[in-house]
Amino acid sequence: MNETSPFKGKTGAKRVLNATQYSLSGFKSAFQNEAAFRQITFINLILIPATFFLDVSRTEQALMIAVCLLALIVELFNSAIEAVVDRVSLERHPLSKNAKDMGSAAQFVTMSIIAIVWALILWP
Repeated sequence: MNETSPFKGKTGAKRVLNATQYSLSGFKSAFQNEAAFRQITFINLILIPATFFLDVSRTEQALMIAVCLLALIVELFNSAIEAVVDRVSLERHPLSKNAKDMGSAAQFVTMSIIAIVWALILWP
């Protein structure tokens, strides 16, 4: 049985336009509703431009920027997981706690990657 979502079906340019609108809506929602996303965005507004003033190679600069952007990606996933868990139930449940804690752990790993990459590149 081939069950498809009633929200699917657009193709071509219309699909790309819809996907772009959904993405922008997701960014807006994350920025308005998620303090952690705002904090990581502001950190990136400092760190990413800073790479243009550092004495690093283009490859190192690209890596430094990539790990910063990775933190935004992980925070979007973390926020999405939290939203789904809360949508299912606001009741305390061990599985809900596990899901939220794992999302938080993923973000911790990402922030650790940023610190490690930047330190390895900048530390003489």
